[in-house]
Amino acid sequence: MPETALHANSKVINAELSFEDFKKIVINDYRIGFESRQASLIGRREVLTGKAKFGIFGDGKEVAQLAMAKAFKKGDWRAGYYRDQTFMFATGMSNLLEFFAQLYAYPDVEKDPASAGRQMNCHYATRFVNPDGSWVNQAETMNCSADISTTGGHMPRLLGLAYASKLYRQNKDLEYLKMFSVNGNEVAFGTIGNGSTSEGLFFEAFNAAGVLQVPMAISVWDDAFAISVPAKLQTTKEDISEILKGFQREADTNGYEIFKVRGWDYVALCETYERAITICRNDHVPVLIHVTEMTQPQGHSTSGSHERYKTKERLAWEDEHDCLLQMRKWMIASAITTEPEMDNLEANAKKYVRDCQRQVWNELCDGIRAELNDAARLIDKLAEHSAVQAALNDLVAELRECVDPGRRDVVAAIRKALRLTIKENSLQKQQLVNWLEEENVKNAARYNSKLFGGSQYSPLNVEHIPARYYEDSKHIDGREVLNACFEANFDRDKTIVAFGEDVGAIGDVNQGFAGLQGKFGDLRITDTGIREATIIGQGIGLAMRGLKPIAEIQYLDYLLYSINVLSDDLATLSYRTFGGQKAPLIVRTRGHRLEGIWHSGSPLGLILNSMRGLHICVPRDMTQAAGMYNVLLRGDEPALMIECLNGYRLKERLPANVGEFTVPLGKAEILKHGTDITVISYGSTLRIVMEAAGELEKLGINIEVIDPQTLYPFDLDNTCGTSLKKTSKLLIVDEDLPGAASAYILQRVLEAQKGYYSLDAQPRTLCSREHRPPYGSDGDYFSKPSLDDIIEAVYTLMNESDPQKYPTIY
Repeated sequence: MPETALHANSKVINAELSFEDFKKIVINDYRIGFESRQASLIGRREVLTGKAKFGIFGDGKEVAQLAMAKAFKKGDWRAGYYRDQTFMFATGMSNLLEFFAQLYAYPDVEKDPASAGRQMNCHYATRFVNPDGSWVNQAETMNCSADISTTGGHMPRLLGLAYASKLYRQNKDLEYLKMFSVNGNEVAFGTIGNGSTSEGLFFEAFNAAGVLQVPMAISVWDDAFAISVPAKLQTTKEDISEILKGFQREADTNGYEIFKVRGWDYVALCETYERAITICRNDHVPVLIHVTEMTQPQGHSTSGSHERYKTKERLAWEDEHDCLLQMRKWMIASAITTEPEMDNLEANAKKYVRDCQRQVWNELCDGIRAELNDAARLIDKLAEHSAVQAALNDLVAELRECVDPGRRDVVAAIRKALRLTIKENSLQKQQLVNWLEEENVKNAARYNSKLFGGSQYSPLNVEHIPARYYEDSKHIDGREVLNACFEANFDRDKTIVAFGEDVGAIGDVNQGFAGLQGKFGDLRITDTGIREATIIGQGIGLAMRGLKPIAEIQYLDYLLYSINVLSDDLATLSYRTFGGQKAPLIVRTRGHRLEGIWHSGSPLGLILNSMRGLHICVPRDMTQAAGMYNVLLRGDEPALMIECLNGYRLKERLPANVGEFTVPLGKAEILKHGTDITVISYGSTLRIVMEAAGELEKLGINIEVIDPQTLYPFDLDNTCGTSLKKTSKLLIVDEDLPGAASAYILQRVLEAQKGYYSLDAQPRTLCSREHRPPYGSDGDYFSKPSLDDIIEAVYTLMNESDPQKYPTIY
């Protein structure tokens, strides 16, 4: 099969090109664009006929993307959105077979390398992680970070991809990493629709790139609408480049180079992209290319028709200014080709695209049909020996008559057959059960795997090294333990960087990085502006490009301002690429201390529900945190580290191997053995629980205290469930709201660890009040679990069990 793209990075206007060579380049460009348009048209029809679930396409954007592709080189990166199919075809990072495989949700990474059928169509990614978890040589490939559907959500990541080039160029200690960069000459290409430039993430990333001066090239595809909403309701002056003119760099200032070009003018587009990307690549100056007068011939998506909201005049203008029509006219007028030649090219392109579509559809259907036939045969055999033969025969007939069957039809039929024969036992039924179990394993791999990469480099595989202490090991502030840990790791690994608000010059607000910028330089330990979303995006991009970033969010409450980037982008990365991409970013923050409504810092329910795909670490002190950092900095999966804000000045012993010892993730620790009640808590409340344990002993109650240490993964050795077999009673103490993290822990202990069967009393949770806590010590006492609350909650459980021995307190 011929490739959709014939790589043609040659300049359109080049004195060394013969006219014949020039013609070949232009004609090939048009072929790619025309094939892309046909893919869009066929794709829409496939959705409307029910073969695909949803379709969103890049029609109308073809010519601009052809021009952009000419400036894209090996080592470069893309962070775009779901209109970029022509660019992907033109660069060779995707092709038509993969386009249709994704449209049909083909759950095979060989067919859809971007997502193995997990993402909607036109969501692109290249695989830069090998099956064994090692990195691909990114300097020798064209690279596409994995798309997300949330408009504007990719912009923070784009900033990070560009920032990596700056570090590779300016930090000479990174020159040995040849597989990730060639002297920082790589450009990060971003695309976004004009409507999505109204998003806060766009403005935040745009400003940050201007401050940092990174090689980031943003292309705005401007077709004057965002679904049905016109530009006049989206953008001041209806012109994004006009209102961003203040970012234009001037003498002795940072800023942007800003370009504007029409989306149907092939020559101007090629010249503009050549000029813009040369500046971006050579001078590390961010650029904005505002591509205007674009069209969207099929409307926004298959969900509706643009005739509902565009005027007849607008539709007529779009027909006339269709970029492929304009390019075709120019090619004929310039004697590059003739109309009969173009007719022949287009006819061949239509046939080729249709052949690609049919090939993919037939391959997918043949595989499912084979599974269907196997299932039907097994049900037929079961029917021959069943008392419900007629019902089973009807079920098989219905299955065989399925039009365009899916795997769900096959598996649902098997499960129904087993329900119909629920009172029967036979060899034939067991064969059906065996087949279903085998299919369940296959389907789990197809649809439920790779939340984490799970490679040999996983932090779960990092060797456990206990902390060692000298006899005269000093007792120092917890912050100093962290500081020593960071210093040792920065000495060990030149790829580690840290950044965030106040991290650099003052060493973070709690002094974990104190003095380290002076030792390691401001390229490795860096201050940022107040911009939480792009701090996370900065980290994602760096982590994708082989660095080990620690991105600091100053307080846990402020994580809310980056939650969409964490949840939509970082947490889903491994899953949505079927393990083809990774970003081992460590997000560092602190919480649990009560200093008012916006500094209370315990939204663990939100975090656990929105960040599956990150390890969630909740160390009780800074020594435990240091051990977890030592693990994560040697692993290759993302994590959130929540340090205890009120623990930085508490005294801890300094381990002799502070940069080497490890605290395994997912390993709960019993802090106090007991026989009466199992109490599970984490973070700062553990100190209160331990204090309460002493008071409870005076009342004749011996509690067992367990620290899970990480909430995701949670207690992989079933320490909590085992404890319940001994105590039969459970109390969870949690600073989060009722029913949040405590509900998660209950599910893990009672259901996953089967702790329910060990209970002889109702399990209890002791959480904060429903509201956020008010300011001050009294607000603390009356809002979140106090020493008295814990003592009385435990005592009440014992009172319910033995009221004679433990009479009511009041």
